[in-house]
Amino acid sequence: MTHHDAPSKAHLAQRAADELKEFAIVAVYLYICFGALLFLKASILHAHGIAFAPYGLAAAKALICAKFVSLGHMFHLGERFKLQALIWPTLYKSGAFLMLLLVLNAVEEVLVGLIHHRPVADSLGELGGGTLDQLIATSLIGLLILIPFFAFRSLGEVVGERNLVRLFFERRRPAKG
Repeated sequence: MTHHDAPSKAHLAQRAADELKEFAIVAVYLYICFGALLFLKASILHAHGIAFAPYGLAAAKALICAKFVSLGHMFHLGERFKLQALIWPTLYKSGAFLMLLLVLNAVEEVLVGLIHHRPVADSLGELGGGTLDQLIATSLIGLLILIPFFAFRSLGEVVGERNLVRLFFERRRPAKG
């Protein structure tokens, strides 16, 4: 082991810690969003006498989608408009990641279907809820979940992540004047 290995290992450990923190933040954000949507769905179904309480599904979906988002970041997905006004990278990344999530969720549905010996067409038919209207609605909601996430992230790239976190989570002092 050489003298240069120690900083390299420290750098790798810090990078791994940062990536784990980022993954956790994305997973918690998605869990809150998915949990709220599933609560709405459960409430509507309960009003019609149908029991539905898949809160574990929200956690599993959040973890899976957070991993997909991490993969997208690793491959620099959606960075085409990075130097434009913040609205453009926000919308572009939101759309690009929505497409990634849709494709990877379709792959996931097919793999689960194959495990349960279901035809691929049947598995894909379940995507987004089972009907075209539900797929469109699910996609629109997914876009509405991703836009604030990427807006916050794009703003953090401009003002600095620590500054942005401080602005949101530290008490403000009265303006002098």
